[in-house]
Amino acid sequence: MPAPEGAPRRRDERSRVQRASRGETSGRDGPVYGALDLGTNNCRLLIARPARDGFRVVDSFSRIVRLGEGLSRTGLLDQAAMDRAYDALALCAERVVRRGVDSTRLSAVATQACRQAENGAAFVERVRIGTGLKLRIIDPVEEARLSVEGCLNLFDPGAEAVLVIDVGGGSTELSWLRKSGAEMKTVAWLSVPLGVVTLAERHPEPEASGEAWYEAMVSDMTAALAAGSFNDPEFRRLYSSGRGHLVGTSGAITSLAGVHLNLRRYQRDLVDGLWMTRDECDAAAARLKAMGPRGRAAESCIGPDRADLVLAGAAILDAVQRAWPSDRVRVADRGLREGLLLQQMRQARRPVRRRRGRNRSQTAGAAGPET
Repeated sequence: MPAPEGAPRRRDERSRVQRASRGETSGRDGPVYGALDLGTNNCRLLIARPARDGFRVVDSFSRIVRLGEGLSRTGLLDQAAMDRAYDALALCAERVVRRGVDSTRLSAVATQACRQAENGAAFVERVRIGTGLKLRIIDPVEEARLSVEGCLNLFDPGAEAVLVIDVGGGSTELSWLRKSGAEMKTVAWLSVPLGVVTLAERHPEPEASGEAWYEAMVSDMTAALAAGSFNDPEFRRLYSSGRGHLVGTSGAITSLAGVHLNLRRYQRDLVDGLWMTRDECDAAAARLKAMGPRGRAAESCIGPDRADLVLAGAAILDAVQRAWPSDRVRVADRGLREGLLLQQMRQARRPVRRRRGRNRSQTAGAAGPET
């Protein structure tokens, strides 16, 4: 007798669920990849499948943990901060398992807070034992490179120079790129040990906050830029002639964009890829200053967790704009996590090179990735 209508579909669905529970996927769906970024301020997870134009997001998670709170004063990760970050990472580990991300397709990294803290490595080991997540502490060079890779498709194809600024909680990475043929090539990079958390802690907001307090943050970042900034006359010429632009990636910069757009709630599709002029950035920063701490906390695109940090981010962006004048800034709600995902997917697509030999069955096991 023929099977009842719909029976094969139910069997296929059961089979698909069973494969997913084992971390397997069908060829049609493709494998799932995960990228986890533990920063000084945020813990972020992105899970996605490869697609023709990059990838399709399956799941995402973001939580402000302030892992680097007090680090600039003590040189150590605070116990309460580590507990907050651990709880967020435990939730990430659960999502990784639930979504069937194989351990070989998960890239988990930690940045400035764990780099700088004396007990950073010990915390990473605690996370490994307790959650199974193997965090890798990356250096500023790799952090800057991954941020650039995550933002590549936001570059104006007509631009001849691009400056990518990734504002973190404990550091800010800058990458200068210049067009070489049809591609943008990184010509210099700089890591400044100032981020929104460190700058806000260094300059606590006074009760009657004014322009002097904000300018003190800008001056601090300006001095840090001058100490190690890239200085290339040709790059500056391209910028001054309007043939270069800035790409800004950070929660502070996306919050600035949300305020500029007067969003009632944050909408990534409106913020990611938004072009802002220098005047619009200045106007949004002025609005934030006028709001005061309570007003910023009530702002839907900021909230209480970022109320004391968003102006530090605006000051960092302001300092970079003064040092590298450009009327165009492209806002990026993407960066390191996206760079990690794209890197993994690109490596997985590399053809396998086999060693020559008489016995084909012996050489099959010796295959490795092409370098």
